[in-house]
Amino acid sequence: MNDRGLSALALGAALLTGSLSFAAQAAGTFTLTSPVFQDGGMLAQKYAGATPGNASCTGDNVSPPLNWSNPPAGTQSFALLLSDPEGRSGLGVSHLVAYGIPVSASGFAEGDLTLGKGFVGGKNSPGTGVYHGPCPPAGSGLHHYTFVLIATDLPPHAFGPGLTREQLLAKLQGHAKGGAGIIGRFGQ
Repeated sequence: MNDRGLSALALGAALLTGSLSFAAQAAGTFTLTSPVFQDGGMLAQKYAGATPGNASCTGDNVSPPLNWSNPPAGTQSFALLLSDPEGRSGLGVSHLVAYGIPVSASGFAEGDLTLGKGFVGGKNSPGTGVYHGPCPPAGSGLHHYTFVLIATDLPPHAFGPGLTREQLLAKLQGHAKGGAGIIGRFGQ
């Protein structure tokens, strides 16, 4: 087999084993990861919502830990969005709107997003400024919980609390330096 064939084989193996993300990280690509689930992997039950009276909220509402590396040059702060595009019968659910995350941060410990630590809280679909875990209805299949970290050239104190996802995205127009994402799946 020639060098070109070996390179194609190595790329195929990297895609299958997930080691390509390590290679991207080593090369300086802006990445978002979690030590408790792989991109496209299942979220543990404890990360599901715990809304009293809602039979679809079967967890402990503990936010998963997240880590990031290699933010783009010129980054002054970060914003983090969590959404479920399949929620509300395809209309989507916003589970977290967080911004004002300092450039010195490189992640959140488990539970930090639930407690409101290290960020300014926006307004998610349930109307809170903190993490609201997955609560997909039984029988609705696996939902995809998309965590998107946005690097911005705005300082952490640029916006006050309470912005919705749409309001934040409008204010970030022209100020986004790059984005990184990871998807966790969950179903009842």
